[in-house]
Amino acid sequence: MRRRISCSSSSALFSFFFLLSWPACSVSSGEDTLSPDRPLLDDGATALVSSGGRFRLGFFSPNGSTNRYVGIWYNKISIQTVVWVANRRQPIATLSGNLSLTNNGTLIITGEDNSTAIWSSGSPASGLRNPVARILDDGNFVVVEEAGSNDDDPNSFAWQSFDFPSDTFLPGMVLRQKQLRTGAILNINFTAWMSSTDPAPGQYTLGLNVQGDPQVFIWRGTQPFWRGGPWNGRWFSGIPEVAENASWLINVNVEQNINQISYSAINQSSVIVREIMDSSGHIQILVWIEAEQRWSVCWDIPKDPCDLMSSCGPNTYCSSNTSPQCACLPAFHPRNQRNWDLWDWSDGCTRTTPLDCQNNTDGFFTLSGTKLPDTSRSTVNANLSLVECRALCFSNCSCRAYAPSNISGIESGCLIWTDDLTDIKVYRSGLGQDLYVRLAAADLASAISEALRSHSNRNILMIVLLPLAILFLASVAYSIWRWKKRSSHIDYEAEEKDMELPLFDLNTIKDATDGFSTYNKLGQGGFGPVYKGKLGEDQQIAVKRLSKTSSQGVDEFKNEITLIAKLQHRNLVKLLGCCIQGGERLLIYEYMFNGSLDTFLFGEAQTVLLDWRARYNIILGVARGLLYLHHDSRLRIVHRDLKASNILLDKDMNPKISDFGMARIFGGEESESITKRVVGTYGYMSPEYIINGIFSIKSDVFSFGVIVLEIISGKRNRDADQSMEQLNLLGNLWIKWKEGKYIDLVDKNFSHLLSENQILRCIKVGLLCVQKKPEDRPTMSSVLAMLVSVDNISLLPEPKQPGFFIARPSSVSSDVNIRELESVNQVSITEIAGR
Repeated sequence: MRRRISCSSSSALFSFFFLLSWPACSVSSGEDTLSPDRPLLDDGATALVSSGGRFRLGFFSPNGSTNRYVGIWYNKISIQTVVWVANRRQPIATLSGNLSLTNNGTLIITGEDNSTAIWSSGSPASGLRNPVARILDDGNFVVVEEAGSNDDDPNSFAWQSFDFPSDTFLPGMVLRQKQLRTGAILNINFTAWMSSTDPAPGQYTLGLNVQGDPQVFIWRGTQPFWRGGPWNGRWFSGIPEVAENASWLINVNVEQNINQISYSAINQSSVIVREIMDSSGHIQILVWIEAEQRWSVCWDIPKDPCDLMSSCGPNTYCSSNTSPQCACLPAFHPRNQRNWDLWDWSDGCTRTTPLDCQNNTDGFFTLSGTKLPDTSRSTVNANLSLVECRALCFSNCSCRAYAPSNISGIESGCLIWTDDLTDIKVYRSGLGQDLYVRLAAADLASAISEALRSHSNRNILMIVLLPLAILFLASVAYSIWRWKKRSSHIDYEAEEKDMELPLFDLNTIKDATDGFSTYNKLGQGGFGPVYKGKLGEDQQIAVKRLSKTSSQGVDEFKNEITLIAKLQHRNLVKLLGCCIQGGERLLIYEYMFNGSLDTFLFGEAQTVLLDWRARYNIILGVARGLLYLHHDSRLRIVHRDLKASNILLDKDMNPKISDFGMARIFGGEESESITKRVVGTYGYMSPEYIINGIFSIKSDVFSFGVIVLEIISGKRNRDADQSMEQLNLLGNLWIKWKEGKYIDLVDKNFSHLLSENQILRCIKVGLLCVQKKPEDRPTMSSVLAMLVSVDNISLLPEPKQPGFFIARPSSVSSDVNIRELESVNQVSITEIAGR
């Protein structure tokens, strides 16, 4: 039963002025229905509530904003979570708004001037005699005929908010291209907010591309940003992870007929679930954890650069598990080898041998576990079997590849490509689907042989490594047992907690380093000295030795063991083990042949050895390592001391992030933290960390931006002899950027060998990373996407002023808080932990 709408009593004078604007009184709070004679007024509290109490519709202000909007949010969730906004482009400045329904069924929002509509739903296609607007328990706001309406039948709705979504996809919503009764086409798309405080449409839009075989797309402006691929009967080709990770939450339904193409999701669990697209273009499926009163991310996309649209160019495939990530399709080679060697893959690949359709000698190579190529220009026939599909492709000289369009049950349906194959991703084992690529006979045998050899090598490797791994684990277990038995009298309970590393004998490490001889000393950090060593005949190691006089070393030692023992990535330095005998605390790392990045960047002799290709490779490698820490590892880690001296280089000049003594783990939905003890290195720390002690993943993004600009310029952000009046590197580069003279700051040692498009892209990305406000800085997933997949530099956002400082000489100590601050651009830091 619907609640009755009642009028509250009011004075005669109030009623007189009120009736000048409205024929009757306003709706009471808690009702679910709006009628022409009862508007909804913005009094800061009154709202419509769905009959089951799940959703609420009313006026609201986003966090940090005073503007007023009409929106829908969850009624019983403690965190106000807005799922729909009406007047996204036209906010109301004060508590003066009205939402009303006209006699013909049109919803109207007015502001201070009640005579002017700032938003309207538009007149319904068919006239209504007695219209009402109702908020339903699925979050849909609908206009219906008051008598005889069916809330479960969308065909009875004259208008519905589900046809005009904001940034949120709710169960029951439909992503579609719909032909209206008038013959017009309605594209139901989702558009991200401009920012967390501004619901105006941002630059990212999620919708359907119905050309060829219909696909889900995200566009950045008008440019494709991400492609979800076609529906294959079980999942969208570009997001197989949903079938693994979110199938228990939502059941996807796909319909295609003459009137509409639609994708919808039905909540098939008791939990509250929603899908959003944030202001950076990421899609997330979130569930509400009632016991913890928070939203938890169940799944999100894009995860890595291979998810971005055509990141590797035509006739290539992308794999996030390899380096470099882009490779030519079998029997193809790079169109532009010079650019390819510089990791600029935009030109893609071309065939090694032309097809020979006339003599029927071509064949098909099976590329397994793929996200199918872009189907915008493909043709699809749902009635053909896979065998018939192959025959059809073979008979068409223009056919480049084919694949089944439906893999549920017996593979059926036929997809055929007659253009270059673009935007292919290869997944890990068990995901993706088979793509059959047409090759010339001369290349087919070698491509198959290479694939078999690779598969065989993997099998041999597993046969060899499995017993070795078992032996290694057994020896580690024995070592731990032996160590615990021998050192039970020593008070190392804190270090034993979370220990997940091999334990080395102290005498072994002393022998490896010649008793920590000065000759083997590699350097000195805030933690203590680092020594070069050698285990056995050929294993070189680096030993970090905790200084016994360091007051903060014990905590750093435990922190580094806890964190890095659980991390594995090709761009993180590998921790081999530790030793905590005889009062020593030692960390044993793989030895980095080329030392730290700063010695190459700022050393006059070595800087000439660092050409542009090596520098670009280092930028990408550091970005990948940082993305792993922030997003892809089983922990969510903020490094807090990212700098050039903490980037180590192996013998092939591949970068590895090191020194996790200052790192912090973030849990759940935690996005930032505050500390009274600011630690780090001046010149790399973000303004909000220096000034307020606030750190987050955006603090690391700032440090990464500084490193990028140091790599490009070959100059430190803050030189030791820099005077108070001088701008640092960020300041100089910002001025040059605004003047269009950025090339003046490029390191002269490689400026004649650089790819100008890449260097401009890297400078712009670096400046985006060092913007003063953390909310303006991109995430590392966006950084990687911009570095490798954006050819048109103008598509990147324009950077705002960086958080640069005019440095003053400062007293640097190890454990005292910041005590004196001036303006944002002229800060005197009295005390900051030195590194």
